[in-house]
Amino acid sequence: MLPDTLLSDRSDGSDRSDRSNRSRSSFARDDRAIEGLPIRLVIALVVGVAALALMLNMLGGIGDVGDTEVTIDIPDSDDQIIPPDRDLSIEIEVLDEDGGSVSDATVIVTAGSAQLEEPVEGNTGEGENTATVEFGGEQSLRADQDIGTLEVEVIPPSDSNYIDEQPNPEIRVADGADHDDI
Repeated sequence: MLPDTLLSDRSDGSDRSDRSNRSRSSFARDDRAIEGLPIRLVIALVVGVAALALMLNMLGGIGDVGDTEVTIDIPDSDDQIIPPDRDLSIEIEVLDEDGGSVSDATVIVTAGSAQLEEPVEGNTGEGENTATVEFGGEQSLRADQDIGTLEVEVIPPSDSNYIDEQPNPEIRVADGADHDDI
């Protein structure tokens, strides 16, 4: 018969009973290396952060909850089309998306396809939603134009949840337009 050391498949001469005792030993006596683990953790962290950034970017396009869009209304239909080069004033109402009044807002009129020497502004008062915008004859058309537009922007009160992201109705400047203030 062969000795026990020859029958063992381990070259160090240990048998199975010795190996089962080693698996029950504590981690404190384990001196094996954990090669590659730190780099794997770094890679997992980078991939996780990139995935989180993509998800937050998708959520960013949803918009803020509770924001209310504001728009304008020009109640006098004669003020929707104004003549060039004339002094006049028009009334512009600032409304929310449900038609409610918005007070303490600023209305700014700038050049569109019609020319305007500098922006013209009007303010709604406290508790009011109507702004008076006064044109000093600065609105004009190019030599080859019969009609042009002025763009209107609303700056809502800063302490509110109002926003103005959608385009507002434009004011038209037209040759031959009639206006009551002329």
